[in-house]
Amino acid sequence: MISLQKPADFNPVFEVVSCFVEKKGKIILLHRQDHAREGNTWGVPAGKLKDKETLTEGVLREIKEETGITLKEPNLKYFKKIYVKYPNYDFVYHIFQTKIKGKEEIKLNPEEHKNYKWITPKNALKMNLIEDEDACIKLFYKI
Repeated sequence: MISLQKPADFNPVFEVVSCFVEKKGKIILLHRQDHAREGNTWGVPAGKLKDKETLTEGVLREIKEETGITLKEPNLKYFKKIYVKYPNYDFVYHIFQTKIKGKEEIKLNPEEHKNYKWITPKNALKMNLIEDEDACIKLFYKI
């Protein structure tokens, strides 16, 4: 469950950075390996922030590790901090957005993802998404 306001009983164990990487009106979704947490679902490039890593450093690293795309900081826009409560743990989720124009070759990390797809945000909502990804898409794209 996501919240825009910090819940009273919120106790985060980590922070996650994510990014809506857009190209020609579509976003990239990554198909998680079956063995991964929430395997066989789709989500945007995202991952846990490492110790002493800034939000920007973390999201740039995650995009590079998960897609092979190297971005520069000025191309990123910070959108919002979200509070996520799951039954067993809480975490802070940071959403970024960027637009790419070129013909970047996508190089997936086969340990984490088995496929990718460029899809409109509206059509992404029809896919088997990682938990709460639909709510984040709706929030960002005002769907």
